[in-house]
Amino acid sequence: MPKTIDINVKHVTRVEGHGNIRVKASDGTIEKCEWQVPEAPRFFEAMVRGRSFEDIQTIVSRICGICSVTHSLAAIKGLEDAMDVEVSVQTDKLRILTHYAEQLESHSLHVGYLVAPDLLGQKSVVPLVSSHPEVVKNIIAIHRVGNWWMEKLAGRKTHPVTLKPGGFAKLPTEAELREIKQALEETVPRLKSLAEVVLSLAGGIPAFDRPTEYIALVNPPTYPFYHGNIGSTDTDEVVPVQEFERVANEYVSPQSTAKWTKWHRDSYAVGALARFNLNAQHLLPLATEVAKMYGLEKGCCNPYMNNIAQVVESVQVVERSLQIIDELLTEGIKHELPKVEPKAGVGVGCVEAPRGILFHKYETDAKGTCIGANICIPTGQNHGNIQKDFEAFVPTVIDREQDEIRLLMEMLVRSYDPCISCSTHFLNVEFV
Repeated sequence: MPKTIDINVKHVTRVEGHGNIRVKASDGTIEKCEWQVPEAPRFFEAMVRGRSFEDIQTIVSRICGICSVTHSLAAIKGLEDAMDVEVSVQTDKLRILTHYAEQLESHSLHVGYLVAPDLLGQKSVVPLVSSHPEVVKNIIAIHRVGNWWMEKLAGRKTHPVTLKPGGFAKLPTEAELREIKQALEETVPRLKSLAEVVLSLAGGIPAFDRPTEYIALVNPPTYPFYHGNIGSTDTDEVVPVQEFERVANEYVSPQSTAKWTKWHRDSYAVGALARFNLNAQHLLPLATEVAKMYGLEKGCCNPYMNNIAQVVESVQVVERSLQIIDELLTEGIKHELPKVEPKAGVGVGCVEAPRGILFHKYETDAKGTCIGANICIPTGQNHGNIQKDFEAFVPTVIDREQDEIRLLMEMLVRSYDPCISCSTHFLNVEFV
């Protein structure tokens, strides 16, 4: 056993934002084991105050360049809830279709570019271009379809322009929907190939289980990303999204510029594995088949398996999108103009971001001007759980070489697919 372990990672690579790993141990005794978030805080809740409901989705889409559609949708749903706006079935389906595009884009980016190098013993995806060219080409093709799909429906792949309260600024044509359908049909075999490659590398996934509370949307009999209420693996209680603050229970941690959360335990996890653990019985046939390939079953508490759940979900969103497109083409695209009558109110919008459940809360005045906001980010909800994973995991590997411990901890952080800068929404001010 090494007499001294001194790991000081500033900052973990292949994640969004800045996060540090700090471990100190002497003679097998762990003196410090921390997941630290030093990222500069951001103040989107303040930025939207005083702004018209028509402007807010444009502003909050800038919270994240990877999840800009997701933030736009959560904001729009929150504003519509505040002002009692009901949208058409067509709008609902097109929004879900747009949201699925971002799920595919984000999951393929994370599994293909950020996780695969760990499983293949490389520091980045660049060496894989030479060693595994067909794998890289396949990942690029899947990722490209996700981006292109968002462009078709949201106007552009980052910071959407067609998503508006009440509907869409521009509707896709039936020809464009058929074009998307063809691209998705061509993506199905690519996803099967990706699943097989990841399966061949699954032996590199560490075996680590820690009993964990998982939280996600539930909306039987569907596998939900867009509609539903809040479910937990620790209770049968289902909480309306409007009451999310009593679920998240955000609090300040001295080692983080992002708030942490907890519900029934000291921490909880959100993300693909959380959605799977709560909704796996509602997966469509092909996604169910992929989950069985990996032996992934409800009740899995290995955080590293979140990446496998992302592969399963990539198949699920493509499979479901093909169904939605057929429904839209059967019904025909009808011309609609967004209609919103501003009013005073408080509303909550909730969707499942690729990284987990996301909440946007807004208060509006009679003119539809925002007078208050609260945004609760998935990665913020995961920070405390990463810390608890560290505390349970490090003692099991403390007898290994320091470089191996460091890599395993970095892989654990990456398994959550964290979006760290998005999660930092407060500043601790000390008056002197």
